[in-house]
Amino acid sequence: MANAKLAIIYYSSTGTNYTMARWAEEAAKEAGAEVKVLKAPETAPHEAISSNPAWKKHYEETKDVPNVTLHDLEWADAFIFSTPTRYGSMPAQMRQFLDTTGGLWFNGKLVNKVVSGMSSAQNPHGGQEATILNLYTTMMHWGAIIASPGYTDPVTFSSGGNPYGTSVTVDQDGNMLEDIEEAVKHQTRRTLQITEWVKQGSQ
Repeated sequence: MANAKLAIIYYSSTGTNYTMARWAEEAAKEAGAEVKVLKAPETAPHEAISSNPAWKKHYEETKDVPNVTLHDLEWADAFIFSTPTRYGSMPAQMRQFLDTTGGLWFNGKLVNKVVSGMSSAQNPHGGQEATILNLYTTMMHWGAIIASPGYTDPVTFSSGGNPYGTSVTVDQDGNMLEDIEEAVKHQTRRTLQITEWVKQGSQ
């Protein structure tokens, strides 16, 4: 795992998926990986951001987090995506970035990258699973290798039971309703383990 390069790519309007990304970063660094935490570029108009105090606050607090670039995708051996749900799919900010990856896809630069996804929504059936599956559809087109957590650790059952990727319910005040920190860290370690196997097998 020590040689794995992991890009943790998130979008977060009020901080939930940012927190999940930071938990993933902590686990990855403990495992010895080289890690970048990157955000999908914000595309919402300033008026929309300013109209929501929590969104505006988080936007200001994370200005120093770099935006993800195509170079970051080429650099990494593996990706963990963390994204909220918008009508059962990912937000436009994340989708817009993914839609710029055609050149890398065409040139085979994303083949055999290892990928895993996480999500959040404001109710237990708000589309978390559909969002992750929607993300994985893009990764299948890339030729990437999906590292879902499945039920490989009991922590999955105690944190909502989503086998596709860790997900969380968030209340109207932005509080996470499930304890998912250890599930995020397990998913990160599993992603890195699979990445190590892929790297060993390609040598």
